[in-house]
Amino acid sequence: MAETVSVVRAGRTETYVVGEERADGSLVLLPQPRAEPAATRPAATLAPAVGASVLEVDGLTVAYGPKVAVADVSLRIQPGEIFGLLGPNGAGKTSTLSAIEGLLKPRAGAVRVAGFDIRRQPTLAKTRMGVQLQATSFQPDLTISQVLRLYAGLYGVRLGAAELHSRLAEVGLEAEAGKPFSQLSGGQQQRLSLQIAVVHSPALLLLDEPTSGLDPQSRRQLWSRIEQLRSAGGSILLTTHSMEEAQAVCDRVAIIDHGQLLTSETPAELIVKHRDDPRVLAVAHGEVTLEDVFIGLTGSEIRD
Repeated sequence: MAETVSVVRAGRTETYVVGEERADGSLVLLPQPRAEPAATRPAATLAPAVGASVLEVDGLTVAYGPKVAVADVSLRIQPGEIFGLLGPNGAGKTSTLSAIEGLLKPRAGAVRVAGFDIRRQPTLAKTRMGVQLQATSFQPDLTISQVLRLYAGLYGVRLGAAELHSRLAEVGLEAEAGKPFSQLSGGQQQRLSLQIAVVHSPALLLLDEPTSGLDPQSRRQLWSRIEQLRSAGGSILLTTHSMEEAQAVCDRVAIIDHGQLLTSETPAELIVKHRDDPRVLAVAHGEVTLEDVFIGLTGSEIRD
């Protein structure tokens, strides 16, 4: 921490940061920077009050004309929790995420992120979110250093050379700093996309099938990164079709189908709760797994 000194002038105390020593032995005194206004600080400093939910979804209903895509869904995500939203294609996962992000206006219900209503206080709510989509495309000719610095700037986060190197090192991309985004592999693009999503230290991170299309090594590496974010106090909502992924990284999961939330427990609790369900036993091969529970509750038919 930089050394400071206080000087009384005209009855008022002013604080200075001690700078470099001049040739004559005197010290350079620099005015101490003023604290940033609360609204512009990184989101991690604006986390919800102790005990409050990071995400609150109450009675969410989303419709496209006469078709109801999400029907009266309610859920809570706590600080430091990884929450998985599971469902077949067309079950309502993407519509739920889009409403949480503020991209869709729901027919009914409320969404609050770190205590801020996404419809009444959209800017405050959105600055507390980070989003990684299933497929993300950044400016192909920019280097990854330029891409990361550009998107950090959009959130008001300034990255010096040392901080930029540190951020890329966190996701194993420091050696690729000067490489154009278009030349990255799929796994490298996903890791960069995740780093951009958390560059402003959001209270809530939304991940839409983050490991889709990745090889096992890249998938495990991404799981490790997600767990690191949770360990640092972040909360994560992810959608996935991988029951292995849900069981490996999620503290709790919810199963949604035809727009309705069917059940929500820890993966282990879901298995215990439904292991004697005839629908689950009909599809199980040996010991009941989370995938058996999922198929038993949502059906075996293929969804488009």
